[in-house]
Amino acid sequence: MTTEPEHVEALADSAPLSAHSSHAPIAAVAPASGGNKEWYVLRVQVGREDTIKDNIERRIKIEALEERFGQIYIPVEQYTERRGEKGEKVVIKRRKLYPGYLMVQLDMEDNRLVTLLREVSGVGEFLGGTLTKPPAPMSPVEVQRMLHNKGEKVATVVSSKPKYQVGDRVKIKDGPFSGMDGEVKDIMEQASKVKVEVTIIGRSLAVELEYWQVEEF
Repeated sequence: MTTEPEHVEALADSAPLSAHSSHAPIAAVAPASGGNKEWYVLRVQVGREDTIKDNIERRIKIEALEERFGQIYIPVEQYTERRGEKGEKVVIKRRKLYPGYLMVQLDMEDNRLVTLLREVSGVGEFLGGTLTKPPAPMSPVEVQRMLHNKGEKVATVVSSKPKYQVGDRVKIKDGPFSGMDGEVKDIMEQASKVKVEVTIIGRSLAVELEYWQVEEF
């Protein structure tokens, strides 16, 4: 199976563009048939998301458990940055939205699936549970937020430091968690990103965002 690169860049000359924010086209994720499949968030080793996904899918085929699994999905975002003094260059990038996490659709009542996941190197616990204690599934709203297709976004690169600091409450204004608030856990100045802790399925989840995707609460 071919895996997509986590980070891809392409430069092109462009006339000034009006800034807007939305997500890159994401392949539709169809409901799975057979069994009682629901969506869960699975922690995995950061940087190995694609490899772990491939290994899980390979084991599913070997064990002939395709009917009990739905899909394994890595949320990816494609976005465009304007660079240069007048925004004359456009940089197209692709990145994982949630490094260290996979979305897994499966029938949690089948104990064979939990055993299979436990045996795959790099797999951790389910968000909201453990590999020995079934977690609560994602709500329909959370699933739609993670899978929602909003198209490409164009953003102006901002080099200045943000006004908020570590420990501040902020509001996310772009992305799958748009409208939610969270706490700033880290400000990564070299990457012009901020790490914000939000709550999903009753558990804390740290997400990395561009400066411009967050505003003071």
